[in-house]
Amino acid sequence: MVCAMALSVSVPLRTYLSQRAELAQQEQRKVELVQQVQELEQRRTELSDPARIEAEARARLGYVRPGETPYVVEVPAAPQAPAPAAEPRGDGRPWYERLWDSVTGKEQ
Repeated sequence: MVCAMALSVSVPLRTYLSQRAELAQQEQRKVELVQQVQELEQRRTELSDPARIEAEARARLGYVRPGETPYVVEVPAAPQAPAPAAEPRGDGRPWYERLWDSVTGKEQ
């Protein structure tokens, strides 16, 4: 009788606990989304100002007003050190023969 009662209670209890965990995740997701909406609304109010839009266009897109002369400064790249040259072997044998000789112990 006790086992039957335990089995009949365990399934609804497991369902309740899993739904409770899922509810907590959904509430956390809701808080994150509300925060994101607030940030986007703040960004929208910032961009409703024409001066702010002009500043964004100048900074991000490089726009200039008619009559202005844009200048682009290019910084030269740092010189790279030349790659070291591979040392050629003096015996003139291909690499696979030298490898085989090193495996078999016949290396000169």
